[in-house]
Amino acid sequence: MSTPRINLNDGSSIPQFGLGVWQVPADETERVVSDALEVGYRHIDTAQMYGNEEGVGAAIAKSDLPRSDLYVTTKLNNNRHDRAAAKESLRVSLDKLGLEQVDLFLIHWPLPTQYGGDFVSTWEALLELRDSGLTRSVGVSNFQPDHLERIVEKTGAVPAVNQIEVHPYFANEKARAATQGHGAQVQAWSPLGQGGGELDDPAVKALAERYDKTPAQVLLRWALDRGDIVFPKSLRKERLAENFDVFDFALTTDEVAELVALDKGEPGRQGPNPDTFDWIPS
Repeated sequence: MSTPRINLNDGSSIPQFGLGVWQVPADETERVVSDALEVGYRHIDTAQMYGNEEGVGAAIAKSDLPRSDLYVTTKLNNNRHDRAAAKESLRVSLDKLGLEQVDLFLIHWPLPTQYGGDFVSTWEALLELRDSGLTRSVGVSNFQPDHLERIVEKTGAVPAVNQIEVHPYFANEKARAATQGHGAQVQAWSPLGQGGGELDDPAVKALAERYDKTPAQVLLRWALDRGDIVFPKSLRKERLAENFDVFDFALTTDEVAELVALDKGEPGRQGPNPDTFDWIPS
């Protein structure tokens, strides 16, 4: 099954469905990514913070897939926001991944209460990395509407994507609208929630029964039908295959709206709030 691709504002494109390796243990990453590549995944989303870039690289090296068939994303660690550190960190990531270039490099968190509130300089460092050819595209993650407005106003450069928390209980509509309004694509992290209850929600279970699919497949299809890019995680090959089996059905406009109506607003957020998240690893 060929994964649909989404056009980005820099002229490139990205597979709309991929594998996320957040919280995949470093000693299991090579196996998990190898399993995903066998299933048909071609988009791998990792991060410096995850500590498993080497495993991703090992799986890529072991596969017989052409580099042009793969899409690899990594993200800047929170302790590397200074311009020089940001630029050097990507070179370290490339060594760990065994690649000459990543397809997408993101600022993982804006950290507006750290570094004197200066994430514009960090964004400028990523633009320089793109210009140097070490990454094909650059973007951001967890940026709120005002964060996006600030970097675009200061640099004139729009991120290719904004990777934000999105699931039915937290539709994150203001951030989605701001992202799309700037011409960037939305990447939805935690599309299945984080144990918040969506998989057991009666509306989700009813749709799963209607389409003879699992609740997880319904949630993934919901994100795809809204135009978001998704990358669920699993350690089990059978679940990787199940998650990938979402291209033979689609929700109707009314069904998509039915799940949007489950939005709880800010109380539905399950991850950190980007306005206050300030963790920097030692």
